[in-house]
Amino acid sequence: MEVYRITLAKWADSLVASGRAARWNSADRFVIYTAASRALACLENVVHRTGRGLQADFRTICIDIPEMLPIETIALKTLPPDWSEFEQYAYCQRLGDAWLVGRKTAILQVPSAIVPAEHNFLLNPQHPDFAYIQISQVEPFVFDSRIK
Repeated sequence: MEVYRITLAKWADSLVASGRAARWNSADRFVIYTAASRALACLENVVHRTGRGLQADFRTICIDIPEMLPIETIALKTLPPDWSEFEQYAYCQRLGDAWLVGRKTAILQVPSAIVPAEHNFLLNPQHPDFAYIQISQVEPFVFDSRIK
């Protein structure tokens, strides 16, 4: 399976996590966020960056996840109706943190808060199976100038 991550060019040569809090992890929990498609990876960036932030030098990282690796899933139907609201960040972070601590899989499939029928894939760089997850290609990425 191939997943995608759009990042600043200076971070595109390796799979690293910042440890910053996000929807599915609390602060100081290292998780790499990826998307099932380039388009979703683009949307995920757009909602977190605006204006000049979209004009920087970006790359798409194409990431190969071997089919043999198990994937844990948080299904949309198991989440409360308002799961994607900002007020539910702590709830989602508890789910993601539990996955990290449980160390059952290196990959967690979650619904996208932007397009709930689409999926993001979280990678745990501290899981032993992470060694099998590799960058297959790095491509230049330019946000369309019509995106504000």
